[in-house]
Amino acid sequence: MAWIYVVLAAVVEVFWVVGLRHANSLLEWAGTGIAIIFSFFFVIKACEQIPSGTVYAVFTGSGAAAIVLVDFFVFNAPLNVTSFLFIGLILFGVIGIKLTSETHENGQGGG
Repeated sequence: MAWIYVVLAAVVEVFWVVGLRHANSLLEWAGTGIAIIFSFFFVIKACEQIPSGTVYAVFTGSGAAAIVLVDFFVFNAPLNVTSFLFIGLILFGVIGIKLTSETHENGQGGG
């Protein structure tokens, strides 16, 4: 379940980062704030079972890669082969961290 929290945090991160750039109304800013709260709630929940350094590395790496792809597909930002290669390296690293990390089932996350 802890890894699901990390994935949810990264997915919600995409929404609040996009909101920080594109929010124009009070409602959009409120949604951005709520997304930030949920994102960090999921990070906190994940840190209860996974070391915080691992959670943060996976959260920021996968979130950053997702934001670049959203910029490309949704907002027509340029993306060249080199950038795509480096996104692949981030994802490769995230998968590597996941495969080599242990989840603490006693509720005592690392930190």
